[in-house]
Amino acid sequence: MSAQARPHRGTIFVEDAAVLAHEAFPGGQYVLRLAAPRAAAAATPGSFVHLNCGPGLPMRRPFSILRTDRTAGTIEILYKVVGVGTAELARRVAGETMSCLGPIGRGFAPQAERPRALMVGGGVGIPPLVFLAEALAAQGGTWQPLVLMGSELPFPFATTPSRTAVPGMPADATHAMSQLEAIGVPSRLASLAGLAGCHRGYVTGLAEAWLAAQPRTALADVEIFSCGPEPMLRATAALARRFGLPCQVSLEENMACAVGGCAGCAVLVHTADGPAMKRVCVDGPVFDAASVFTE
Repeated sequence: MSAQARPHRGTIFVEDAAVLAHEAFPGGQYVLRLAAPRAAAAATPGSFVHLNCGPGLPMRRPFSILRTDRTAGTIEILYKVVGVGTAELARRVAGETMSCLGPIGRGFAPQAERPRALMVGGGVGIPPLVFLAEALAAQGGTWQPLVLMGSELPFPFATTPSRTAVPGMPADATHAMSQLEAIGVPSRLASLAGLAGCHRGYVTGLAEAWLAAQPRTALADVEIFSCGPEPMLRATAALARRFGLPCQVSLEENMACAVGGCAGCAVLVHTADGPAMKRVCVDGPVFDAASVFTE
């Protein structure tokens, strides 16, 4: 089969990535920075890397990219320890090298005619939305990203009281991600764990409050982007249907090969030609929410 028929061929690289920094946060959460210049140069918001987490582990694990620095040739990932692979990854220290396969997948594709990008992220689904928000902010122009993040663990980044007013937000949503605040991108946080400055509720509740407060004419400029656990994605897709908005979701599935060979990550997607099984790794991980969550 030709490379044209498989567009991911020639765009995924294998490189030995040096661990530059590895910071631990409460709740078994970590931010890992790697020197991976080929992945950094080609990554787009929503793409991911497949890492060999440690010696003796034959299977790689997929991780969304939090941000890249193309000049420095680095990528960052945020992850939580949930099993053997991530527990082994947490033992990696600066100076070590690990095999990095990436960037992989079809990322988010914002529509310029809908510059008000509403991003809804939960837990370890937050990284690709931060990547997208920073990319849109760097483009400038008419883009107006708003990032809403939910977690039941302390957030694995610094937060700060926001100086940016966001009409329509519940009064208890006062804090923002410091890094986004510093570049002028508004954000708000939600949690049921009683975290300071967070709306007490689900992040989809924040999204619903903001959408309900927008004039009908303003909604014509809104597009939703979401990544997180399936119940949150399903609720976000329902919001998009209710308000008549386009919505892109990034799915999370177990992946063996991550390059489309094993089809172990296939999900049912409703297409113009009827139902079809699509591979999350190379056909996604980003899909039209309406094609995945039909009710």
